[in-house]
Amino acid sequence: MTSRKRVLLAKMGLDCHDTGIATVAQMMRENGYEVIYMGLHNYADEVVNTAIAEDVDLIGVSFLSGQHETQTRELLDAMKQAELNVPVMCGGIIPPDDAQALKQMGVADVIEPGTLTPDLMTRVSAILS
Repeated sequence: MTSRKRVLLAKMGLDCHDTGIATVAQMMRENGYEVIYMGLHNYADEVVNTAIAEDVDLIGVSFLSGQHETQTRELLDAMKQAELNVPVMCGGIIPPDDAQALKQMGVADVIEPGTLTPDLMTRVSAILS
């Protein structure tokens, strides 16, 4: 029997818009993933510590505040320091050029607003396979 994949979702920094990530959490649960949602206003070290404690397979973070590059860099640095090697996905309002920069930093995928559930699940599955 295959165990369900565990996904950690979090909002980082001062961004307080969580409707999108809450919707993604529900979509993922409905598609068989075990989701740990940290909620709002998390720091990189909190995300990393929770990812380690929960033994997650994927970290997803969402940004609508324009802090995506700074916060993601801090998260990736904290993951490296903790020797945590799990893929990271970003979502939210992220301009295409910034999405490319995030991928060059090491982010596995950047999910655009309006991504349909089947496409999101295909992309998550591809990252976790």
